[in-house]
Amino acid sequence: MPTLGGKLLGILLYMIPWADSLGFGNHLYLKYPFIQIIQLPAIPIILIERSIPFGNLLLFLLVFIGIVRNTKISYFLRFNALQALLINIGIIIISFIFQIFLDPFGNTLIIRTFSSTLLISLFSIISYSVWCCVQGKEPDLPGISNAAKLQL
Repeated sequence: MPTLGGKLLGILLYMIPWADSLGFGNHLYLKYPFIQIIQLPAIPIILIERSIPFGNLLLFLLVFIGIVRNTKISYFLRFNALQALLINIGIIIISFIFQIFLDPFGNTLIIRTFSSTLLISLFSIISYSVWCCVQGKEPDLPGISNAAKLQL
């Protein structure tokens, strides 16, 4: 059973991908300002990433080397850290695809719909993962959890 500190750190680790996924909701924040409340949990991560040069990369390396590859840390925390990093890598790849292929189409309805769908999907994935951390369980995300287990 993970400790309270392990659960809290596991929850905080899932704020890394959440901070990177918030960019998909830019048009939603303008149309519905009350939705901006979903940004609150990610503020500490956003501040760290923006206050340090190459903050994204340094935070990624810190979590990967300091937590995932450290065998002295509990399996629960290492698993959640790696799973959060894998989700974050997926978000980064989707962002690149979005910028390369979809930005030329501008702010059309299809692009806004796709972006909103991504934000809602990522919110669901991260909310589920956080809920599992609160309960002290390992979140079982198809594909991602298997990849995390194979690496540990």
